[in-house]
Amino acid sequence: MASKKKQELQLRFYEVPQGELVLPLIGPSWIRDYGHDTPYFHFHNLMEIGYCVDGEGTVTMDGTDIPYATGMLTVIPRNYPHTTISKEQTKSYWEYIFFDPETVLNDIYPNRRMFVKKIEKLVNADGRCYAKGENEELVGIVRIIMEECRHRKRYAGECIRGLMHSLLMALARQEDVPETAAEPETGKFPQQGGIYHISSALEYISKRYMENIKLETLADCCNLSETHFRRLFVEYMNMTPVEYINLTRVQQACEMMQKTPYSMEELAVKVGYTTVSTFNRNFKKIIGTSPYQYKKNSGNYQGKLLNMNVKARKGW
Repeated sequence: MASKKKQELQLRFYEVPQGELVLPLIGPSWIRDYGHDTPYFHFHNLMEIGYCVDGEGTVTMDGTDIPYATGMLTVIPRNYPHTTISKEQTKSYWEYIFFDPETVLNDIYPNRRMFVKKIEKLVNADGRCYAKGENEELVGIVRIIMEECRHRKRYAGECIRGLMHSLLMALARQEDVPETAAEPETGKFPQQGGIYHISSALEYISKRYMENIKLETLADCCNLSETHFRRLFVEYMNMTPVEYINLTRVQQACEMMQKTPYSMEELAVKVGYTTVSTFNRNFKKIIGTSPYQYKKNSGNYQGKLLNMNVKARKGW
């Protein structure tokens, strides 16, 4: 009997432009053959909402193959393994918005921490797909946000801010949080087969990268022994858990350099390093230059973060 081809995961990370709440990926450049050239399951550092403008194929999420066609809407939480494959020898036209629900909610509700946590938990409860004709209210909000991003008319930023509020509230009231949904403090998700074995560890790292993360804790998140967890992680990610933690920390450091006035000493602590020398060493290993040189001219080094491993790359 032929062995089943192992699944592999690919990290795709995105950055929302400074001063904005949404990163739109829209327009005719997104008419393409999805999935056949990069057959990896992947996950993002931001929430993804996609709308199929035209085409057909299959979306795989939560271990289930879901046929898609024109008019489908997909809601993918961050760190949620999935893939999209267009019908053989055809192209599909998808448009997307990427955002961080917590950032949007904190912008709208700066003094309501518990409410933000509650809504964030509801929004991130699970991945969802809506076929054409289903949940037209939600689809309508997403389409208007995309049009505001496309045309950028007067007061577009303010309109998008209000629409994002409506979008998150619409997502939050879709359904009650299932009993098996992730708890924000543990990051534990119900375990499925294949790549989903390590989903809880990815979520835990994304929330706790600034802490001293132990392999034992990550394995426990996934209900696995340390040995089994490490083997699966390397198999799916093509890097060790420690390498992935460092990749996440350096990614966060790159974003902070562009958006905050932190000194290198402060930045090192913010992303989880106890000494600047350790921060500098890991940064140079991944980016290929020192943090100081990167900050001086980050444009010259965009994309070098991607070269740490072929399974980790910049989002489209």
